[in-house]
Amino acid sequence: MTSPHQYASGAAAPQLTAAQAIANLNQRDDQSDRYYAAWWLGRFEVDEPEAIAALLLALQDEDNRDTDGGYPLRRNAARALGKLKDSSAVPALIDCLKCDDYYVREAAAQSLASLNAKESVVPLVVLLEGGVDAAVEVPSKPHLVQPYNAILEALGSLGNAETGAIVAPFLAHEVPQVKNAAARAMYQLTGEGHYTQALLDTLRCDDLQLRRSALLDLGEVGYLPAAAAIADTLAENSIKLIAMKGLLEKQISRSGKLLSDEACEVMALMDSLL
Repeated sequence: MTSPHQYASGAAAPQLTAAQAIANLNQRDDQSDRYYAAWWLGRFEVDEPEAIAALLLALQDEDNRDTDGGYPLRRNAARALGKLKDSSAVPALIDCLKCDDYYVREAAAQSLASLNAKESVVPLVVLLEGGVDAAVEVPSKPHLVQPYNAILEALGSLGNAETGAIVAPFLAHEVPQVKNAAARAMYQLTGEGHYTQALLDTLRCDDLQLRRSALLDLGEVGYLPAAAAIADTLAENSIKLIAMKGLLEKQISRSGKLLSDEACEVMALMDSLL
């Protein structure tokens, strides 16, 4: 049988129709087909009622387990539901925040943000109980006790200003990714540009992956003063262009003007990277 993770790692994937993907997800004999079907339904945004129902059922799956007890199928189903933009998935995704699989909780937090699920703010805050002192590594695991990046970013995206007092202490976390997620969230919650300084500093750090992540964060929140710094970052032009596209889209959305002076400056920088 094909490994459940083989398709995700770049192996040739079978061609499906929506009906076949739904049927594959609902069957129980081939776990790799189920895993791939959940990904496929999200990737191609199959928002049919039958697809939503199959993915919601997959969130409760007990059969597809990895060697450390995690739930790969649930993870893919949670990610897919965030892409389908169907609010009926919100209660089930909130329930996933209680799952003992770290990666299911991470996927659920990301999808709740994608769905703009305001009702998930309180359950997300619950995962931050204990604050920075509790945000430590799990022994023998490659992650912290909670998916703090996803939780903090979700709270920033959901925009409840009252959560700022809970998010702010994570600006001092020793893990750069967590610190940056908090900075991104605080800027979204307050609109105060000084919170982006951690992201701007990261653009000059030695870690390429961190630089890439900071580029995308700045683009996602639309921090326009970062445009020149983004253009000068030592990273692939393709990623810098994605970040600048985010700046441009946010600027146009805020100003309502397609050709404002600020938008033209960003477009000029984008042209210089092509």
